[in-house]
Amino acid sequence: MKRNALLRWPPRTLFARLALILFVSLALVQTLSVWLTRTERDQTMTNVMMGYIEREVTSSVALLDHLPPSERAEWLPRLARRTYTFALGPGVSGTPPDAALSAKVAQSIADGIGKRYPLTANAVPGDPDRLQVHLQLSDGTPLTIDYHPMPSAPLSPWLSWVLVLQLVVLAACCWLAVRIATRPLSQLARAADTLGPDLKAERLPEDGPDEVARAARAFNAMQDRIKMYMTERLQILAAISHDLQTPITRMRLRLDVMDDSAEGVKLQQDLREMETMVKEGVTYARTMHGATEAPLRIDPDALFDSLVLDYVDAGKDVSLHGQISTALVTRPQALRRIVGNLVDNALKFGGSAEIRLAASQDGQVTISVLDRGPGIPAESLDAVFEPFYRLEGSRNRGTGGTGLGLAIARQLALAMDASLSLQNRPEGGLEARLVLKSVR
Repeated sequence: MKRNALLRWPPRTLFARLALILFVSLALVQTLSVWLTRTERDQTMTNVMMGYIEREVTSSVALLDHLPPSERAEWLPRLARRTYTFALGPGVSGTPPDAALSAKVAQSIADGIGKRYPLTANAVPGDPDRLQVHLQLSDGTPLTIDYHPMPSAPLSPWLSWVLVLQLVVLAACCWLAVRIATRPLSQLARAADTLGPDLKAERLPEDGPDEVARAARAFNAMQDRIKMYMTERLQILAAISHDLQTPITRMRLRLDVMDDSAEGVKLQQDLREMETMVKEGVTYARTMHGATEAPLRIDPDALFDSLVLDYVDAGKDVSLHGQISTALVTRPQALRRIVGNLVDNALKFGGSAEIRLAASQDGQVTISVLDRGPGIPAESLDAVFEPFYRLEGSRNRGTGGTGLGLAIARQLALAMDASLSLQNRPEGGLEARLVLKSVR
């Protein structure tokens, strides 16, 4: 448990770190301020008390000295105060006072009456803060001044509640200040996260403090530049792919009028591969521009049943298991293209494909496409989604493909706010899992 606590320290979020630093700093400053105020207050009270004792004790001793011996005893309670009393007698002997406050009191009394009445002061055994001052009146009567120090002035009962209230106000102010300061960072992170393939992330408001406004303008400008660069790049890719279709078509027409030969068959195969790559390139460019298809409410079970029947009619080994049993708001053509690409890969490398459908209670739909092929090395499970990436074992005419099928599927999934992942099955083969995040 201690190790986990250490791993969570310091807090990982900037909001928590700044709030903690501000609160601890202000709390320490507040504590120091209270301590300094109380110390200064005690010192002031001590100085006032020393002057008071000096005057009061001097006048009380002078009064007792002028009173008849028979009347002194009844005056003793009248002259007593909260911190000292008078007693007729020698008192208790002891060592010199060593407590700072007692020493100050002794010195104050000595300054007031020490010149007229020789005196001695000592601490009371067992109570070093308690002080007794011994002197003799003019007629030789011993008099003892018994002092009980009050270390500090008592605190008001409401002071502790005020200090607690101050800490609460400090915590609230720290939370509010840090929240206001870090909110632009949260907005920037949210805008960066929503910057998907369609390049339609929300624009940040360019107001607030100078630093925040400058960062917002920089992010919006960066977003515009990225969108421009991507648009130009994809337009070039789409234009090249589109323009290549014309010479490919002319070459196919010329081959059709040529005599059948082995070289002609090979050239026809090459042209078909080129045409497939061109079509896939155009499709990939369109998906990178973002899905323009509007979301619709569909019956997903009917869509997948129709998809599987198309493959079965074409003589392909494709099966469907499970049902979603609820309407789904999504882009049907994009969903059909994604699952179709996954099924094509499963047929290409495994000879058969199995589609499994499942809907969870939290509103997610999982579509899995399983095959019995050789699978993919673990280190390449993410790399195969990159455009034109192909495994070394599949660079051949029969199974090589264009390297764009999974890239198109991933881009369409991102545009639909879905997730697409691959994982090897323990019993052999590959599972492609598409998770849709919204069911309505």
